[in-house]
Amino acid sequence: MENLTNINVIKNIMERHGFSFSKSLGQNFLVNPSVCPKIAEMGNASEGWGVLEIGAGIGVLTNELAKRADKVAVIEIDGRLIPILKETLAEHNNIEVINEDVMKADLAGIIKENFAGLKVAVCANLPYYITSPVIMLLLESRLPIDSITVMVQKEAGKRICAGMGTREAGAVTAAVRYYSEPKMLFDVSRGSFMPAPNVDSCVIRLDVRKEPAVHVKDEKLFFRTVRGAFSQRRKNLANSLSSSLGMPKELVSAAIAEAGLAENVRPEQLSLEELAAVSDSIAKYL
Repeated sequence: MENLTNINVIKNIMERHGFSFSKSLGQNFLVNPSVCPKIAEMGNASEGWGVLEIGAGIGVLTNELAKRADKVAVIEIDGRLIPILKETLAEHNNIEVINEDVMKADLAGIIKENFAGLKVAVCANLPYYITSPVIMLLLESRLPIDSITVMVQKEAGKRICAGMGTREAGAVTAAVRYYSEPKMLFDVSRGSFMPAPNVDSCVIRLDVRKEPAVHVKDEKLFFRTVRGAFSQRRKNLANSLSSSLGMPKELVSAAIAEAGLAENVRPEQLSLEELAAVSDSIAKYL
C-alpha cells in the first residue's frame, strides 16, 4: 500500500480499525515520506540481507525494507496493529509479523528461523523510553547481526555517538563503543511525526564489531566500572568509583595510579582503553 505517510490515509486506516495512539507505548507515526527510504537505504536493506524491524507502526518503514531486502521479520508489541499490518503490507510476500515484546522475544530463534544464509541488519523507529534498553539488549546478546540502524531522540543519539574523552560521553557511549562503531546518519524534525513529539530525532547506525573494541580481564567488572565512573559525573574518578563499587578510596586510587592515570582525572576525560585499564587494575583488589 502506498501513501502510508499521507495523514488522510493514516486517519482513514485508524478509523476503519478503531485504532488510537498509545501514550504508554510511545507511538508516533512517520508522515515525512523521505525518512523511511533513507533509513532503508542506509540501514543495509538490500539483496542478500534479512532485516529485523522492531516496532512497525502501520508499516511505513516495513514497506521500504521489504522492497529492498530478501526478508523482513517485524516484532510489534501492539496487537491492535497486527490486522492493520496485514492490510498495509499485503502486497509483500517476504514479511513475517511477530506480535511480541522485543525485550522478551527469542531474538536468536527469530533470526535463525527467518534469515538463514543472509546477512542480518536491525532497523527500528524506537519509542524514546526504550531506546537504550533495546540497543543494549541487541548488543549484549551478541546476536549474529551486522548493523543496527535506529531512530532515536536527538540528544540520545548525540550521547550514543559521542567520542570518548568528550563532555557528551557517558556510560552508554562507552558500552555502545565496546560492542560497535556508532555513526550519526541524519536528523529528523519533530514535524515528521504524527502526533508530533516535543523533541527532534535523529537516525544512527551501529556497525557491530566482530570482537570488542578493548579486551578486559572481567567483562562484568568492566561494565560495573563504566557505570560507576559516570554515575556521579561531577566527582573525579576515584570518588565516583569508591562510592559506586563500595571500595576504600585508597584502593581505588592505587588502581587508578596502576592504570597510569592521575587520581583527580574525570570520567569524561577517559578513553575506552583507559577505562579498561582501570577495570583490570581494580580486579586485583577485589
